Amino acid sequence: MATLSHGEIWRAIDALAERFDMTPSAMARMAGLDPTSFNRSKRGSAETDGRARWPSTESLAKLLEATGVNFSEFAALTEQATFAPASARKAAPLIGLAEAGREGLFDEAGAPAGEGWDEIAAPDLGEGLFALEVTGDALAPVYRDGDRLLVSPTVEPRKGDRVVAKTSAGEILVRELGRVTARTIELTPLGGRGEERLLARDDVAWVGRIVWVSQ
Repeated sequence: MATLSHGEIWRAIDALAERFDMTPSAMARMAGLDPTSFNRSKRGSAETDGRARWPSTESLAKLLEATGVNFSEFAALTEQATFAPASARKAAPLIGLAEAGREGLFDEAGAPAGEGWDEIAAPDLGEGLFALEVTGDALAPVYRDGDRLLVSPTVEPRKGDRVVAKTSAGEILVRELGRVTARTIELTPLGGRGEERLLARDDVAWVGRIVWVSQ
Protein backbone atom coordinates (compact mmCIF):
# COMPACT_ATOMS: atom_id res chain seq x y z
CA MET A 1 0.00 0.00 0.00
CA ALA A 2 1.38 3.40 -0.95
CA THR A 3 2.27 5.77 1.87
CA LEU A 4 0.47 9.09 1.90
CA SER A 5 2.74 12.09 2.08
CA HIS A 6 2.38 15.08 4.38
CA GLY A 7 1.29 17.29 1.46
CA GLU A 8 -1.25 14.76 0.18
CA ILE A 9 -2.96 14.46 3.57
CA TRP A 10 -3.35 18.22 3.92
CA ARG A 11 -4.45 18.59 0.30
CA ALA A 12 -7.22 16.05 0.93
CA ILE A 13 -8.34 17.95 4.05
CA ASP A 14 -8.50 21.19 2.05
CA ALA A 15 -10.41 19.42 -0.74
CA LEU A 16 -12.90 18.10 1.81
CA ALA A 17 -13.41 21.59 3.22
CA GLU A 18 -14.11 22.87 -0.31
CA ARG A 19 -16.58 20.06 -0.92
CA PHE A 20 -18.56 21.12 2.16
CA ASP A 21 -18.16 24.82 1.33
CA MET A 22 -16.42 25.43 4.64
CA THR A 23 -13.15 26.84 5.91
CA PRO A 24 -10.75 24.34 7.54
CA SER A 25 -11.53 26.01 10.88
CA ALA A 26 -15.28 25.59 10.48
CA MET A 27 -14.81 21.98 9.45
CA ALA A 28 -12.68 21.35 12.56
CA ARG A 29 -15.44 22.79 14.76
CA MET A 30 -18.01 20.58 13.01
CA ALA A 31 -15.84 17.57 13.92
CA GLY A 32 -15.67 18.66 17.56
CA LEU A 33 -12.00 19.68 17.33
CA ASP A 34 -10.08 22.82 18.21
CA PRO A 35 -10.84 25.35 15.43
CA THR A 36 -7.10 25.71 14.72
CA SER A 37 -6.54 21.97 14.19
CA PHE A 38 -6.40 22.23 10.39
CA ASN A 39 -5.04 25.76 10.03
CA ARG A 40 -2.40 26.16 7.35
CA SER A 41 -0.14 28.03 9.77
CA LYS A 42 0.33 24.85 11.78
CA ARG A 43 1.32 22.55 8.93
CA GLY A 44 4.98 23.46 8.95
CA SER A 45 6.18 26.98 9.64
CA ALA A 46 8.31 29.08 11.91
CA GLU A 47 5.98 28.06 14.73
CA THR A 48 7.07 24.44 14.29
CA ASP A 49 10.72 25.15 13.33
CA GLY A 50 9.84 24.28 9.75
CA ARG A 51 9.03 20.68 10.65
CA ALA A 52 6.08 19.01 8.96
CA ARG A 53 3.12 18.72 11.31
CA TRP A 54 0.75 15.83 10.65
CA PRO A 55 -2.90 15.67 11.74
CA SER A 56 -3.46 13.00 14.37
CA THR A 57 -5.27 9.79 13.52
CA GLU A 58 -7.89 10.75 16.13
CA SER A 59 -8.49 14.09 14.38
CA LEU A 60 -8.84 12.38 11.01
CA ALA A 61 -11.23 9.80 12.45
CA LYS A 62 -13.45 12.52 13.94
CA LEU A 63 -13.33 14.47 10.68
CA LEU A 64 -14.42 11.49 8.59
CA GLU A 65 -17.20 10.62 11.04
CA ALA A 66 -18.52 14.19 11.03
CA THR A 67 -18.51 14.48 7.23
CA GLY A 68 -19.72 10.95 6.49
CA VAL A 69 -16.74 10.31 4.20
CA ASN A 70 -15.04 6.93 4.40
CA PHE A 71 -11.27 6.54 4.34
CA SER A 72 -11.03 5.19 0.80
CA GLU A 73 -12.84 8.27 -0.50
CA PHE A 74 -10.60 10.52 1.58
CA ALA A 75 -7.51 8.76 0.21
CA ALA A 76 -8.79 9.31 -3.33
CA LEU A 77 -8.81 13.06 -2.68
CA THR A 78 -5.05 12.96 -2.08
CA GLU A 79 -4.55 12.02 -5.72
CA GLN A 80 -6.34 15.10 -7.00
CA ALA A 81 -4.20 18.15 -7.66
CA THR A 82 -7.28 20.32 -7.39
CA PHE A 83 -10.89 19.87 -6.40
CA ALA A 84 -13.91 21.54 -7.89
CA PRO A 85 -13.89 25.12 -6.50
CA ALA A 86 -16.53 26.06 -3.97
CA SER A 87 -17.77 28.68 -6.43
CA ALA A 88 -18.84 25.97 -8.90
CA ARG A 89 -22.59 25.73 -8.41
CA LYS A 90 -25.61 24.29 -10.14
CA ALA A 91 -29.32 24.36 -9.39
CA ALA A 92 -30.58 21.40 -7.38
CA PRO A 93 -34.23 20.56 -6.63
CA LEU A 94 -35.09 21.09 -2.94
CA ILE A 95 -37.89 19.81 -0.76
CA GLY A 96 -38.43 19.42 2.97
CA LEU A 97 -37.45 16.08 4.43
CA ALA A 98 -40.84 15.83 6.12
CA GLU A 99 -42.56 16.13 2.73
CA ALA A 100 -40.28 13.81 0.79
CA GLY A 101 -42.39 10.71 1.35
CA ARG A 102 -45.26 12.19 -0.62
CA GLU A 103 -46.28 10.15 -3.65
CA GLY A 104 -45.06 11.28 -7.07
CA LEU A 105 -41.96 13.24 -5.98
CA PHE A 106 -39.45 10.62 -7.19
CA ASP A 107 -39.19 8.22 -10.08
CA GLU A 108 -38.31 4.54 -9.66
CA ALA A 109 -34.55 5.32 -9.66
CA GLY A 110 -34.85 7.95 -6.94
CA ALA A 111 -34.52 10.99 -9.20
CA PRO A 112 -36.73 14.05 -8.54
CA ALA A 113 -40.02 14.06 -10.44
CA GLY A 114 -43.38 15.75 -10.27
CA GLU A 115 -44.26 19.12 -8.78
CA GLY A 116 -43.67 20.78 -5.43
CA TRP A 117 -39.91 21.20 -5.65
CA ASP A 118 -38.02 24.42 -4.97
CA GLU A 119 -34.43 25.05 -6.10
CA ILE A 120 -31.16 25.92 -4.40
CA ALA A 121 -27.63 26.56 -5.62
CA ALA A 122 -25.47 23.59 -4.69
CA PRO A 123 -21.97 22.25 -5.47
CA ASP A 124 -21.72 20.49 -8.82
CA LEU A 125 -20.99 16.98 -7.54
CA GLY A 126 -22.68 14.96 -10.28
CA GLU A 127 -25.92 14.39 -12.12
CA GLY A 128 -29.40 13.94 -10.70
CA LEU A 129 -28.69 15.59 -7.35
CA PHE A 130 -31.48 16.79 -5.09
CA ALA A 131 -31.57 18.41 -1.64
CA LEU A 132 -33.66 17.59 1.43
CA GLU A 133 -34.08 20.20 4.17
CA VAL A 134 -34.11 18.90 7.72
CA THR A 135 -36.84 20.16 10.05
CA GLY A 136 -36.88 19.52 13.78
CA ASP A 137 -34.30 17.71 15.90
CA ALA A 138 -35.02 14.06 15.12
CA LEU A 139 -31.61 13.68 13.44
CA ALA A 140 -29.64 15.77 15.98
CA PRO A 141 -26.81 16.07 16.76
CA VAL A 142 -25.62 14.75 13.38
CA TYR A 143 -28.04 16.91 11.36
CA ARG A 144 -29.94 19.87 12.76
CA ASP A 145 -32.99 21.89 11.88
CA GLY A 146 -32.33 23.80 8.65
CA ASP A 147 -29.49 21.60 7.40
CA ARG A 148 -29.76 20.70 3.72
CA LEU A 149 -28.66 17.24 2.61
CA LEU A 150 -27.50 16.96 -0.98
CA VAL A 151 -28.31 13.45 -2.20
CA SER A 152 -27.08 11.56 -5.26
CA PRO A 153 -29.32 8.78 -6.63
CA THR A 154 -26.59 7.78 -9.11
CA VAL A 155 -23.49 7.37 -6.90
CA GLU A 156 -23.34 3.81 -5.58
CA PRO A 157 -23.35 3.94 -1.76
CA ARG A 158 -20.96 1.77 0.21
CA LYS A 159 -21.09 0.34 3.70
CA GLY A 160 -20.64 3.13 6.23
CA ASP A 161 -21.92 5.88 3.92
CA ARG A 162 -24.69 8.15 5.10
CA VAL A 163 -27.73 7.65 2.91
CA VAL A 164 -31.36 8.52 2.34
CA ALA A 165 -33.58 5.54 1.63
CA LYS A 166 -37.19 5.40 0.58
CA THR A 167 -39.24 2.32 1.36
CA SER A 168 -41.93 0.97 -0.93
CA ALA A 169 -44.43 2.15 1.69
CA GLY A 170 -43.24 5.75 1.21
CA GLU A 171 -41.16 6.12 4.39
CA ILE A 172 -38.03 8.27 4.11
CA LEU A 173 -35.09 7.13 6.26
CA VAL A 174 -31.81 8.96 6.90
CA ARG A 175 -29.33 6.34 8.10
CA GLU A 176 -25.91 4.82 7.60
CA LEU A 177 -25.70 1.96 5.16
CA GLY A 178 -24.87 -1.30 6.87
CA ARG A 179 -24.54 -4.80 5.46
CA VAL A 180 -26.12 -5.35 2.04
CA THR A 181 -26.94 -8.84 0.79
CA ALA A 182 -28.83 -10.24 -2.16
CA ARG A 183 -32.00 -10.21 -0.06
CA THR A 184 -31.64 -7.52 2.62
CA ILE A 185 -30.39 -3.99 3.26
CA GLU A 186 -29.29 -2.99 6.74
CA LEU A 187 -29.73 0.66 7.76
CA THR A 188 -28.07 1.71 11.02
CA PRO A 189 -28.99 4.81 13.05
CA LEU A 190 -26.86 7.94 12.80
CA GLY A 191 -24.49 8.27 15.72
CA GLY A 192 -25.89 5.09 17.26
CA ARG A 193 -29.18 6.80 18.11
CA GLY A 194 -32.48 5.30 16.98
CA GLU A 195 -33.55 1.91 15.77
CA GLU A 196 -31.67 -0.31 13.36
CA ARG A 197 -33.66 -1.38 10.32
CA LEU A 198 -33.16 -4.59 8.37
CA LEU A 199 -35.28 -4.36 5.24
CA ALA A 200 -35.97 -6.80 2.45
CA ARG A 201 -34.67 -5.49 -0.87
CA ASP A 202 -38.19 -5.63 -2.27
CA ASP A 203 -39.27 -3.22 0.49
CA VAL A 204 -36.72 -0.56 -0.53
CA ALA A 205 -37.63 1.66 -3.48
CA TRP A 206 -34.22 3.36 -3.68
CA VAL A 207 -31.14 4.39 -1.69
CA GLY A 208 -29.28 7.66 -2.40
CA ARG A 209 -25.93 8.65 -0.97
CA ILE A 210 -25.56 11.95 0.95
CA VAL A 211 -22.67 13.69 -0.81
CA TRP A 212 -22.74 17.16 0.79
CA VAL A 213 -24.37 18.95 3.70
CA SER A 214 -25.07 22.65 4.13
CA GLN A 215 -24.86 23.37 7.89
